[in-house]
Parts: sequence; structure tokens; C-alpha cells
Amino acid sequence: MIEDSKPGPRIFVSYAHEDEDLKKELDKYLKVLKRSGKVQVWNDRELIGGQEWDETITSELNKANIILLLISVDFNASDYIFEKELAAAMKRHEEGTAHVVPIILRRCEWRNEAYAKLQALPRNATPVTEYANRDAAFTEIAVGIEKLVDYINAGIESGA
Repeated sequence: MIEDSKPGPRIFVSYAHEDEDLKKELDKYLKVLKRSGKVQVWNDRELIGGQEWDETITSELNKANIILLLISVDFNASDYIFEKELAAAMKRHEEGTAHVVPIILRRCEWRNEAYAKLQALPRNATPVTEYANRDAAFTEIAVGIEKLVDYINAGIESGA
């Protein structure tokens, strides 16, 4: 669980468990931002024994300033993600209470999904798995997230 007293935007990672290995790779690239104190990152692997998982996921999603959607066919096929996490994320986007960022992990049809109107990462929405060098893809994603964090922090500091 993330402590509320820590500074920096809170990131919620929404993903299908079939994409666990790619999520772990992304985690490594976000570690520098976490270590610097710029962000806090949460995903459902942070759940501990005895927690009510649905309630905790909803609570963490509602606290997040940034919601990362790790897009794949499995993400799009998940009823839980669609009905709970994606619905809440897009509602928060529409209300202006969170920044939602699709991250295209694997090639799939996503251009008719609710999140298709949002700027995706990496550049040109090229799936991570189609990069000749995945380090390049994850670095682009990390740089894009850091730019968003800096944008949010600038708004917070200026009182916007």
C-alpha cells in the first residue's frame, strides 16, 4: 500500500496478468522515478494477504493522478478491467481528475476503445513487442511518463 504522506504523483498501473513480464520490465524503467521521489507506483501485486482486493484496487485507482493502461488483447478482453478499472479511469479522465495514458504493449485492435482518443506511448503507438530493441520502447515510455509527472508537478507548484 502507498503511504498518503509521500510526495509526488501517484501512478496506478492497470494491466492483464498475462502481460506480467512486460509490466515487470516497465517497473524497472519507473524505478528511477520512484527512487528520486518523483512518483509513487501501485499495481495489484502490492496487495497483501487479508486485504479486500476489489476495494483496495478501487481505492488506489481513485487516489492516482496518473493511470497507465497496459494495452494488449488480454487487457481488452478482461471483463474486470473493462467494467471496473477502465470505466473508472475514463470517468476520472473526463472529470479532469486523472491523466490516463495508454501504453501499447502488444499488437491488438484498440482504435475503437474509449481510450483511443488519448495520446498513447510509445511514440506513434508502436507496440513495445514490435520494437527491435525493447529498451528503446521502455525508455520512450519512461521519458513520456516523466514529462507528464513534471507537467503535473508544475501545475501543483503554481497552484493550478
